[in-house]
Amino acid sequence: MSWKDGALLGFDTETTGVDPARDRVVTVALVRRDATGTTASTWLVDPGIEIPAGAAAVHGITTEHARAHGRPPVEALEEVASELAKAFSTGTPVVAFNACYDLTLIEAELRRHGLLTVAERVGGPLRPVIDPLVLDREHDRYRKGKRTLGVLCEVYGVTPDAGGLHSADVDVVATLDVLAALVSRYPAIGALELDALHESQVTGHRRWAENFNAWRARQGYEGPGAGLDWPLTP
Repeated sequence: MSWKDGALLGFDTETTGVDPARDRVVTVALVRRDATGTTASTWLVDPGIEIPAGAAAVHGITTEHARAHGRPPVEALEEVASELAKAFSTGTPVVAFNACYDLTLIEAELRRHGLLTVAERVGGPLRPVIDPLVLDREHDRYRKGKRTLGVLCEVYGVTPDAGGLHSADVDVVATLDVLAALVSRYPAIGALELDALHESQVTGHRRWAENFNAWRARQGYEGPGAGLDWPLTP
């Protein structure tokens, strides 16, 4: 049986910003999809810091709302980490759009709060991970334009729930739907064994990042550019 016919665990966060090493979790969604259907679990977290207006405008969670209704980070992060570790330990693929961001952030948050990281719980690297962003870049390399989740939904004919994207659970379901469409359009993805699929994304991401950074250099841009590692940023 191909991995695409088995269970998948989708994962997404909404946060206080865009730096996975420094910013904090505000909401988390884990969505399990298997032969019995799709089941979502969500967490609203009080990050313990102010949620910038720009971040609140994206995901709709204000500092006041998070303080009034969010759970303490230690409690929520422990539950999320336990579920992620369970998936990795049983070989269930964790599906995340731009996985480097969400996985790096959750590991940083766990360390910040004195909890075991997911990698420490698993006792090794986080795998298998499936990232539709990496797969799209690899299999449709020359398509111009942005590659946000919203754009990929349009490209692959996925219609998000009526509430729209930027709610963690809606984003995860859309990510799983985009992955299914990717596999349908590029059957070679589904034909790979999970280990080979994971490694192909490690290689594919590095190839993309090196090309992107070379382009930045030619344009005269300064700064670090894209990280070469996937699915975690060191």
